[in-house]
Amino acid sequence: MKTKANPIEPIGGYLGLELNKDEVFYPELIALNTGRNALEYILRIRKYTTIYLPYLSCEVLLEPINKLNVQYKFYKIDEKLNPILDFDLAEHDCLLYINYFGLKTETVKKLAVDVKNLIVDNVHAFFLKPIGNCDTFYSCRKFFGVPDGAYLNISTELHINLKRDISITRFSHLIKSIDFNIEEGYVDYIRNDEALCNNELKQMSALSQSILSSIDYEKCAKIRRENFFYLHHHLAGLNMLDLDFSEDDVPMAYPLLINKSELKQELINQKIFVPTYWRNVYEWTKPDSFEYFFTKHSVPLPVDHRYNLDDMKTIVKVLKSLL
Repeated sequence: MKTKANPIEPIGGYLGLELNKDEVFYPELIALNTGRNALEYILRIRKYTTIYLPYLSCEVLLEPINKLNVQYKFYKIDEKLNPILDFDLAEHDCLLYINYFGLKTETVKKLAVDVKNLIVDNVHAFFLKPIGNCDTFYSCRKFFGVPDGAYLNISTELHINLKRDISITRFSHLIKSIDFNIEEGYVDYIRNDEALCNNELKQMSALSQSILSSIDYEKCAKIRRENFFYLHHHLAGLNMLDLDFSEDDVPMAYPLLINKSELKQELINQKIFVPTYWRNVYEWTKPDSFEYFFTKHSVPLPVDHRYNLDDMKTIVKVLKSLL
């Protein structure tokens, strides 16, 4: 029998958005609204006093750090995107490492053994399951068309009642990408990003969970690998970055590092849209640092499941015509 506390579900009315109902990729992990809030969750639980961050990271990570008054320090990475650990961690210190482009699995495995208070940022590595039960967080928006969403692996839960996020006002760019195109929805996408800044720690929205339960993850991973290896086969000779990856890695993008700073804009002019990650690095580092050079000259080429090998051929053809 239904009670006031547990009312009957409505029957009838208009037809809602229909999505396939299957299982999400990480049903066992904590579903939150953003990756930065997943980091806040970790910092609240572990009560770290200092966190070490790579210079090559996004400034949004500072949101929860500043909010909780945690001290932060930066460390350098080498030219293979591995951490340069020329310092010691105190008992209440932690080290955050980013699995860059989803290609640094072997580095994560090593750090999981060597570093006690390790936090793994798998925002670029959605498909890599937690290693060694390290505190690990993921962002769904980097891999799938959702307005919000993050997963967190941690051995202890916060005993607080988290509200569920509502993301209907951050959904327009996804609808416009279908009814119009990616370009028409870009302004809305930027607004969505801004709306997620300093957002309260909440559960993942029901909308994002519904979308994430309708995805063919095996197919998406397969396409990403195929596209990545095609680009690598044709571009490895041009790439200044020594890529270290395994057959099991599912990349976020193909990171082409090439000493031609205008190449990104030239590709965009040809409607091959490539982002510039970590613009804040220009303020955090000096022009002679590797991190500065990487931010300026890396070209993250799309390899996601929207595209096939014909699209990769187009990227290679356009790219080589610009060099």
